[in-house]
Amino acid sequence: MKIRTFPVFLAFLAMGFGDAVGPFVSLAKDQFHLSNTVASLIPFVGFSMFGLLSVPMGVFQDRRGKKTVLLLGLVVALVGLLNASFGLTTFLRFLLTVLLLDAGAAILQVAGNPIMRDVSAPGKYARNLSLGQFVKAIGSLSAPIIPWAAGRYFHASWQVMFPIYAVALAITIIAVSTLHVKEDSGERHAATFSSCLALLNDGYVLAMVGAIFFYVGAEVAMSSYIPLFLKEQFSIDIAREGLLGTGLFFTALTIGRFSGGVILNWMAPRKFLALTCAVSILGLLGLFVPVAAVAAAACFVVGLGFANIFPLIFSTAVDALPRHTNELSGLMVTAIAGGAILPPLMGLVADHSSVMIGFVVPLAAIGYITAVGLMAKPEAA
Repeated sequence: MKIRTFPVFLAFLAMGFGDAVGPFVSLAKDQFHLSNTVASLIPFVGFSMFGLLSVPMGVFQDRRGKKTVLLLGLVVALVGLLNASFGLTTFLRFLLTVLLLDAGAAILQVAGNPIMRDVSAPGKYARNLSLGQFVKAIGSLSAPIIPWAAGRYFHASWQVMFPIYAVALAITIIAVSTLHVKEDSGERHAATFSSCLALLNDGYVLAMVGAIFFYVGAEVAMSSYIPLFLKEQFSIDIAREGLLGTGLFFTALTIGRFSGGVILNWMAPRKFLALTCAVSILGLLGLFVPVAAVAAAACFVVGLGFANIFPLIFSTAVDALPRHTNELSGLMVTAIAGGAILPPLMGLVADHSSVMIGFVVPLAAIGYITAVGLMAKPEAA
């Protein structure tokens, strides 16, 4: 089973590369001399791909299989990375790279989350999905770390991350090509656009899809605005220590997701979700304390709290409605488009007050998720 899960874990690592859109905001703003409004197009373009592609890919996956869709996502992302690997001279070309990278990440999410269920031992899906998110967090963490290390130790451009990512994806494509998996046959009817949308008539499904929307929006808002928050509040340089603030957040995500895979061996997913939401709220409130050390600690605590929200929501919904795995996957990955909506909303609040006050947006999002986590889980259908 461990051998079977290895290529899937590599695919989760590749998914994490799509989270680079957060650090891209401050990096590209300086590189291309962008205004705040134009810079906000970066996460919007990237995460809009999740809204556009996920349901169609869920339907396509129902017919062609999860492995095929997994490989398709890897290839699309690789094309985007190759576009940037030989130098970016214009912002439009950079946006094309962002579009293709996150299009690939969207496709990978549709296939990767449910295929983990096919390769997991009975009762271990939530645990393995949290571990998969831990591996994904390593990919996310590389986004602020690689540019910082390249500039500090090698005097290289932050764009060196693109060829590094391209090599990693090429290796993943080879590994996934060797994957042999018997897909779960629990979904006995063909998924269609209509059947996907019909699921939203179920209040439980609608609430869980909304939870994914608000969680991803909150995570991208955090990764995008932490450097700007540190600059505004404490005069910390974005290109150096400020970007490491995002690294601190992603480090906590990484640690939290690994820990979550262990904790879920003995704690029920629903109880763990309530705990993680409480930790998230505590960390977000800490950002309103005007002390640099407290703010740094709060960034880390928020990352720990955020770490397992996505896999807990996803696995809980799939386990409740296993016959609708592909449809749920399409809907929930579509909801990742929250990453395109909440950061501009936070920016709007920040423009009319401050970046610190803007954190009320992710705080409200976690409040919603906490309420959803307390909902009764329906019987499997």
